Amino acid sequence: MSFAIAKRILRPNCILGAIVHLGILATALIASAAAQTDSGRLWQAYAGRFISQDGRVIDPLGGDRTTSEGQSYALFFALVNDDRAHFDKVLAWTTANLGQGDLGQHLPAWSWGHGSDGAWGVMDANSASDSDLWIAYDLIEAGRLWKDPRYTALGRRLAGLVAHREIVNLPSFGPALLPGAVGFKFPKFWVVNPSYTPVFLLNRLAAVDPAGPWADVAAMFPTLIQRSVRNGFAMDWLCYAPGGGFSPCLANGKTSPTPVGSYDAIRVYLWAGMLADSNRSKSRLLSPLIGMNTYMLQHNAPPEKIGPDGIPIPTPGPVGFSAALLPYLKSNLNEPAVAQQVGRLQSQLDEKSNLYGTSPTYYDQNLALFGTGWLEKRFQFGSSGELLVRWSR
Repeated sequence: MSFAIAKRILRPNCILGAIVHLGILATALIASAAAQTDSGRLWQAYAGRFISQDGRVIDPLGGDRTTSEGQSYALFFALVNDDRAHFDKVLAWTTANLGQGDLGQHLPAWSWGHGSDGAWGVMDANSASDSDLWIAYDLIEAGRLWKDPRYTALGRRLAGLVAHREIVNLPSFGPALLPGAVGFKFPKFWVVNPSYTPVFLLNRLAAVDPAGPWADVAAMFPTLIQRSVRNGFAMDWLCYAPGGGFSPCLANGKTSPTPVGSYDAIRVYLWAGMLADSNRSKSRLLSPLIGMNTYMLQHNAPPEKIGPDGIPIPTPGPVGFSAALLPYLKSNLNEPAVAQQVGRLQSQLDEKSNLYGTSPTYYDQNLALFGTGWLEKRFQFGSSGELLVRWSR
């Protein structure tokens, strides 16, 4: 981030006293708000609203469609909450409807819903690599925590498919995760999505599969972030061309309409913040992502969008964005901003539904489950990516 832009966003001498004063109160404010927040209760409310009886996660704003992302997150939070009944139902539905009956043989289709022909089924058979990574991780950690080797074996087989079909060596750069098995390699460039690569997932897969590509992809990811941020902000999608490096683009490789950092990129800050402090990648990720921390020193809410030049568009993002930034702000020791975002979450909690927002959305609730669950220490990630859950301690 250039000093000129940093000065436009932040005037340290003007707000130093306010930060010091807020810092004295921040810990107490966070503790008070966290006491009112219970991500376990949120999980129950989420499961009741968005997960069908047979284990399908439904996105009402998406035409009641189901994505492999939603299934992968549901598996994770079922494990975090020691909810094996939901875990098994979600896994069974995912296997039967997205994985052609065997996730050890087939990468799951990323989109399932109501087709134009009136039938319900797979709408796009391509995979989504972030969801594939999460499902493999969920299974491996479920096998360890619930002491069931069947989960572990299936997770390792799925991870092998990811390694074989979704990881590529970018010329003049190194190994990286493509967003899916097909459609992201073009004649002169590749498309990547930084939010698809949580380093702690790669760390854990490297521990259970040392011969795989996981450690190498994890080692290069901070460099990818350092070379692709715009004034300290992450972008949703990037094009990589040998000799030209990384530049903002769209998922299809085009640059119109204007590419941004928004609903995907918000997870880049989330994943970086949730890394264990002892993880060597953490500081290498937080440092180039400083733009959002600087912005939050002077604003009440995260921006919904960042332009391709790295300048925030000052429209507040949804409540889920506030939740997603909690681990990131906490890791940057920005306690006043943590307290402020927890307060924003609390102000938008519907006490009847125990969900966030006047019209609770699937994505906001997932970001809230991640951000508040981590802040409450309902779950954490160890230095090697292992899942640490409250119920197993």
